[in-house]
Amino acid sequence: VTFFPAMLTLPAGGSATFFCNISMENDSGSEYSLNWYKEINHSEAQKIAEISRNNPQTKTEKYLLTNHTPAFKIEILNLHQNDSGSYYCGLITFFEPDKVMESNRSHLVVTAAPEKTNATDEPEMEEGNSPNHIKAVLLGILLLAGAVILLIFGYLTITYRRGGMIPHGGCATPRGWGKPPMVFVSTVDYGVLEFQRDQCTQMPSETRPVEQTEYATIIFPEEKAITPERAKKHQD
Repeated sequence: VTFFPAMLTLPAGGSATFFCNISMENDSGSEYSLNWYKEINHSEAQKIAEISRNNPQTKTEKYLLTNHTPAFKIEILNLHQNDSGSYYCGLITFFEPDKVMESNRSHLVVTAAPEKTNATDEPEMEEGNSPNHIKAVLLGILLLAGAVILLIFGYLTITYRRGGMIPHGGCATPRGWGKPPMVFVSTVDYGVLEFQRDQCTQMPSETRPVEQTEYATIIFPEEKAITPERAKKHQD
């Protein structure tokens, strides 16, 4: 009777599989059964499972035994660290029920289960980073608004400088317009007429007729008293 593999190292939560192979010389169909044993620290062996020749499969909460004559398979389910130890199988025939043919020992070592990553940790980290994300977005918006304000201010400054400053109390002449008409004064015999054009011209002379506002000041000579001599002279 042989038992293999000789050594297994597996994490907790999995399963371990061993095989027990029997060889019966001159087998004429005699009945037998196969027992499975476990030893801990070379202590007394403990029977953990059993399967007969005519039974194809046996399953318990902890073990699954399958008959593949002349090989038998045992699966140790849901491993825990206290499942570590030495395992072997023993063949018992019905014509020699008190005799057990033991196999060699195989060793099983069950290690601690790997730590599972907590799926809720990542959302918590994302929630913790959300205030920083909001601050970064607000800072970006403020910087963008400041840049737009600076561009508008610069554009207005350049436009103002190119347009020039309008003197106080005067009128700025738009570019491309002709020179304003000159101021002239007319006089008559009976007085003095002064004509003066409005100081500010709103339209160029090439595209619009000149509109003038004329002011006249009439100055009459002083009347002299008529004496008899002047009256007589006037009659002559």
